[in-house]
Amino acid sequence: MFYVKERLSDTVEVSIEITDENVFTRCPGCGDEVSIDLVELFCDGESDLYGTAVCCEECSRKIRSRNHGSK
Repeated sequence: MFYVKERLSDTVEVSIEITDENVFTRCPGCGDEVSIDLVELFCDGESDLYGTAVCCEECSRKIRSRNHGSK
């Protein structure tokens, strides 16, 4: 799930144009918020918004370390 995050106050929610600075998701590993550049993320032309998960730097490092160690 990706979302746009713009809070004007505790009671006002605003719909806003998506840019490379205001799109976020949650890391599937730890739940931390991750800032996303959609152009960079989908530049391969094969990814889709609903089937894509993005890990935070720490979880990505752990995954790479695990995968490197299994070879």
